Amino acid sequence: MAKLRIGISGWRYPPWRGKFYPKDLPQRLELHYASRQLDTIEINGSFYSLQRPGSWRSWYRDTPRGFVFAVKAPRFITHVRRLREVEKPLANFLASGVLELREKLGPMLWQFPPNLKYDDELFDAFLSLLPRDSERAASMARRHDGHIKHVGEMPADRKRRLRHAIEVRHESFDDADFIRLLRRHRVGLVVSDAASKWPKLQDVTAGFVYMRLHGDKALYASGYSDTALDDWARRIHMWMRGKQPRDPRHRASRLRPPARKSRDVYCYFDNDVKVKAPFDAMELRARLQS
Repeated sequence: MAKLRIGISGWRYPPWRGKFYPKDLPQRLELHYASRQLDTIEINGSFYSLQRPGSWRSWYRDTPRGFVFAVKAPRFITHVRRLREVEKPLANFLASGVLELREKLGPMLWQFPPNLKYDDELFDAFLSLLPRDSERAASMARRHDGHIKHVGEMPADRKRRLRHAIEVRHESFDDADFIRLLRRHRVGLVVSDAASKWPKLQDVTAGFVYMRLHGDKALYASGYSDTALDDWARRIHMWMRGKQPRDPRHRASRLRPPARKSRDVYCYFDNDVKVKAPFDAMELRARLQS
C-alpha cells in the first residue's frame, strides 16, 4: 500500500513564531511541535554545511515514532564541485551522522543550480555513486577524509533502503534521455512547482514521487488556492495508484514509467516567507484524508 507524507521544508523560521508556533513556545521545542502537526520535514541545514552527529541525534530524539525526515544533500557537491570529484565529499556527508536518523531517514534530495546544464555522462557517473542502502552508505562513509572532525555512528541494527531524488532548474533537463537515465538508476525526479520560474517536469522515474511546492504565484511567498490544492490532490491520488497524470506539457518523455500498483509520495511545501507552508501542508493532507 502506498504511503503518503506531506510536510514542510525546514522548521526554524522567525516569522512563524506566534502564527504557526504558539507565541510562548521555546525555540528549542519548535521541531517537537512541528513534528506533531506533520509527519515529515525536509532538513535544509545539511545543504549549507555538514551537521554534527549530535544534531542528527537530537532531531531523531525530538520527533515521534513513525516520523520521517528528507535530507537535503550538500551544495558543496551539487553547486561547488558540480558533481566532479565528489567521492570524498559524498563520504564526508554520509559520515557526518545522517545515518543516525535510522528508520526516520527518508529520501535524500539533490538540488542543482539553475546554471547547471544536463550532461548525460556526468550525471550517469554521479547516480552510479549514490548508495541504495544503509550498509553501502556506511561502507562509503568509512572512507571520509580529515574534513570530518566528528564522525557519526553507523547503525548496524538492520539494512535499510535509501532513496534519492533530484531537483533540476535548467531547461536542458527537459530531455527524454534524462528521464531514461533516472529510471535506469531508479532515482526520483522532483516535481517542482516554482511559480513558472523553473521547469515543471512531472515524469515518474522511480518507485516513489517527491514533490517540492515553492509557491503558486510568487516564489517562496504565495500560498496555494483551493483550486490549486484540489489539483495537487488529484495528481497525488493518481501517483499513489501507480499512475502518471496525462499532462504532456509537464513531461519530457513520451514513454510510460515502469508499471506499479502503487507509489509512495513525499510532498514538501517550501513557501515559507509568508508563513504559508505549514498551513498549506495541513490543508492538502486534509483533502487526501477525506
